[in-house]
Amino acid sequence: MSFLSPEYLWLLLAVPALVALYAVVIARRKKGAVRYANLELVKEALGPAQRLRRHIPPALFLLGLTATLLAVARPTAVITLPSEQRTIVLAIDVSLSMRATDVEPNRLVAAQEAAKAFIQQQPSDVRVGIVSFAGTALLVQSPTQNREDLIAAIDRLELQRHTAIGSGIIMSLATVFPDAGIDLETMIFGSGGSRDTKRGIAIDQPKKLEEKEFVPVPPGSYRSAAIVLLSDGRRTTGPDPLDAAKMAADRGVRVFTVGLGNAQGGMANFEGWSVYMRFDEETLRAIADVTRGEYFSASSAPELKKVYESLNAKFTMEKKQTEITALVTAVAALLTVAAAGLSLLWFNRLV
Repeated sequence: MSFLSPEYLWLLLAVPALVALYAVVIARRKKGAVRYANLELVKEALGPAQRLRRHIPPALFLLGLTATLLAVARPTAVITLPSEQRTIVLAIDVSLSMRATDVEPNRLVAAQEAAKAFIQQQPSDVRVGIVSFAGTALLVQSPTQNREDLIAAIDRLELQRHTAIGSGIIMSLATVFPDAGIDLETMIFGSGGSRDTKRGIAIDQPKKLEEKEFVPVPPGSYRSAAIVLLSDGRRTTGPDPLDAAKMAADRGVRVFTVGLGNAQGGMANFEGWSVYMRFDEETLRAIADVTRGEYFSASSAPELKKVYESLNAKFTMEKKQTEITALVTAVAALLTVAAAGLSLLWFNRLV
């Protein structure tokens, strides 16, 4: 447990002071009891249960006071709550290496089946978008709650040449923030991914609206959307994936990366060619780290399915640092009411 206003914790010093005061009062009552002629007779009349019971209301009151003082300091705790993720973009590598059969029946089919299962398990109010990337990136299906459209979009995926992981991230960001003015034409299709590339503009082309000044936010702070990126290769073209990851981090979007295949590499046969392939595990890990996401690896179809099941669990229920002042205050109130009620019931007086 941590506190948003820890400077108020000094108020807890009142608790041991009250315990000491209570001990002094009890000691004085014992001295007064000595005036009885037969003290043993009084103790026998009270009984051990009666002597213990008289301390219960003050103890409950003290616990209630402690909880109240803790509430003043605004406590927080890590609690598992329903996720706020309402939009998820699946960015899927469709480079030619996805035809490899080291993941049965082949990498693309395994990725499609795992993605379909993931979509079906999402709550009905979660929107899912599909982005494919190879030599460039394409929005195959804009975010929607229609599961049939999403399944059909996954079935439409087609293999292409090259691998542009950075383009996949940037297209996914543009899908999450369609009105943010992300210049896809320059960043994905332009030379080297530079935003300063000079391009000809038709004189009758309407002027773009002036972009709002972009203010970066802490990485991982945007909890309404996330990107799940699957790749089985390494960047061969397009913008630098780490630059694209920095863009996602500056917008608070987490990127969860999945490496499909053997991280050490291996031979894959397709169309009569034998090609040695391996995915860039280091880059995929770095993308996840920069954006406060998480990296997973899968070398088989069952492992890939488990990865997506794990992601589904993260997006459905999520551990969050949450302020629990209201909960602690409610506990304090219950303890105080219980102390007063028991005192009235047993001794016909308040604590």
